[in-house]
Amino acid sequence: MDGVLVKEGRALPGAGELISTWRETGRRFLVLTNNSIYTPRDLAARLHSMGVDVREDEIWTSALATAHFLSAQKPGGTAYVVGEAGLTTALHEAGFIMTDRDPDYVVVGETRTYSFEAIATAIRLILGGARFISTNPDPTGPGPEGPLPATGAIAALITKATGGREPYVVGKPNPMMFRSAMTRIGAHSQTTGMIGDRMDTDVVAGIEAGLHTVLVLTGIADRAEVERYPFRPDEVLESVAELLG
Repeated sequence: MDGVLVKEGRALPGAGELISTWRETGRRFLVLTNNSIYTPRDLAARLHSMGVDVREDEIWTSALATAHFLSAQKPGGTAYVVGEAGLTTALHEAGFIMTDRDPDYVVVGETRTYSFEAIATAIRLILGGARFISTNPDPTGPGPEGPLPATGAIAALITKATGGREPYVVGKPNPMMFRSAMTRIGAHSQTTGMIGDRMDTDVVAGIEAGLHTVLVLTGIADRAEVERYPFRPDEVLESVAELLG
């Protein structure tokens, strides 16, 4: 989503037109984001305000992917969550119960209001036997005055405080994020493409999921960065507008 369809509160060239074209031609798609703060309804409203009309059932977040994974691992399980409505709603809808008493999982997601008490509780529960899950590995996110600590940074703090307990990370670059998205729309890797703006999460996960990978230069990566990696996307485009031809 960010860096591909929208950036800094505005739609990127060709974004709205591409979504409209896909819908008119019956092409199945999902808009993916590693951000677990917002529900699909929130994100659909945000995109709509920028002129990109995506329905909430066409959005797949790391929170939804995490809920999908955990419900397959332990149906009707329990979790202690450090995160926002996007994550708690996804887990509730997957049949999970939120609790701080002997949960099956501690799940850490994105939030702008990390509390010392909540992090301390997460550490205590993991030391007590709860399995440690993180929605995504991103150490920072964008803020109005510069980078803000994100899920990966908080997970690293918890890992250090628990003597090295590493989380299982569900979101990109774990290819599971793409596989669960393909399951959602009944797609097959041989006929599916991934369009992203990052080499270290989007492209590598797309390659590992067996997808056709397209890197656009409207977000994080530039052509110089592509050369620094031992793998390559199938295509490099200036923006999604080039897909309209």
